[in-house]
Amino acid sequence: MRISSDDKKAIGLILICLGVLFFLIGLAGHLKSQFQFRGEISCVGFTAAAIAAGIGVIVLLLSFRKSRG
Repeated sequence: MRISSDDKKAIGLILICLGVLFFLIGLAGHLKSQFQFRGEISCVGFTAAAIAAGIGVIVLLLSFRKSRG
């Protein structure tokens, strides 16, 4: 079963949006002043955001390259 180029583009955009949401979770954890585990939440949120957005960009770029060739 092959995944079409349009499906790969959609998966890439979903992963980028997921990365933005994880970034916002990390930012909220960083800004919450009276929460006990704010450092851990912000670090995990920013790391997950970077991973999800990075994978999303790679999938998106590969889907564009595949459709041209």
